[in-house]
Amino acid sequence: MKVAVIGAGLGGLLAGAALAKEHDVDVYERLDIYGGRFTNLPYKGFQLSTGALHMIPHGPAGPLARLLKRVGAAVDIVKCVPDGNIMRKDGGQISFYSFRGLLSPAAQAKLPVIMAKMLIQKSGTVADVVLNDPEWLAISDSCCGWALSTLSKDTPAAEASGILRHTIGGGPGKYNTPGVPMGGCGAVADALAGVIESHGGKIHLSSKVDAILVRDGKAAGVTVDGERHEADMVVSDIGHRLTAGMYDAKFSRPEYLAVLQKVKPSAGIKICLAAEEPLIGHPGVLFTPYTQRVNGANEVTHVDPSLAPDGMHLAMTHQAMRSGDVQNEIKLGLQDIRRMFPDKKYSVLMVQSYRDDWPVNRISSGFDLGNLTPVKNLYIVGDGAKGKGYIEVEGVAAGVMNLLDTLKVNA
Repeated sequence: MKVAVIGAGLGGLLAGAALAKEHDVDVYERLDIYGGRFTNLPYKGFQLSTGALHMIPHGPAGPLARLLKRVGAAVDIVKCVPDGNIMRKDGGQISFYSFRGLLSPAAQAKLPVIMAKMLIQKSGTVADVVLNDPEWLAISDSCCGWALSTLSKDTPAAEASGILRHTIGGGPGKYNTPGVPMGGCGAVADALAGVIESHGGKIHLSSKVDAILVRDGKAAGVTVDGERHEADMVVSDIGHRLTAGMYDAKFSRPEYLAVLQKVKPSAGIKICLAAEEPLIGHPGVLFTPYTQRVNGANEVTHVDPSLAPDGMHLAMTHQAMRSGDVQNEIKLGLQDIRRMFPDKKYSVLMVQSYRDDWPVNRISSGFDLGNLTPVKNLYIVGDGAKGKGYIEVEGVAAGVMNLLDTLKVNA
């Protein structure tokens, strides 16, 4: 078949790489780079990222790593040790698995009930699961904010339950340790682009898709900068809402359009820091439950020094955006960083915000609408069609695998 892919973000590249082995694939990207929010951004000798934090949540054992191997994209993913710590109120660190030591006796007494609810509760939010206890909310907000760019009150309990089972559950579903892709996010994007091109596929940069062609209720191609390109299948990496705006509304069911008006993206802010001496001291996640805004941080140069100039470290903080006042959110995040590292010397390299049509997730985790659309042979991948119970890019990979299963693709 001839396949047109809209968008060369991680989802589009994964889908394109998987389909290119057996089909004629063209990927159309409106920017002059591929990778979307998952590639490198060179700046002052550092390899910053356009979005993700140079970290793959489930490391070399998770869905993204498995899909990369499945399509033949060679990426070296190194496990983080430790995988996660928590910053105490005094600025010290403890292992994430010792979090109960941060709780008062009264809050600790709620642990059996909360853990049981977290594993089985299918309704409500994470805030409901932790009984809206302030001490528990501080920790759960840090985890949800870092992993999903949402707060506990906005994160479905069912989604958190699935994530928990995948991260600390037993058996073959346990992925746990995060990892750093050597070369950063850009190494992943480059490897996938290489796979697409090695199978004869093409990535067209600076090529904006204007519309999706629909014939007899089926996707029939796209128009790019006014030029028609016929296709047997269209895969979109720009989310359900923007995709639906590219074809005549008469092809969509009213209830589908109504749902699109309700779903919301998740928004966040990333602050990139340069330092000669380590700020965090390890490559794992540092959760920060006692800050105003920052939910967590990492320092990936302990695994891959090439992401910074010689003798330098790259640290990144991330925070869920809690209001529409972006400048104030940034101000509060910078205040947190000063309190987190009061005796450290560092400089702010860049502050990046992710919202609106350049969000962390086009649809907040737990509300994803899946791969299907009202138009036959038109499918959605990416951060608006994540697999259930997976964190960020792991969800993107799981969503692409769901599509491949639907299409019965063996790549």
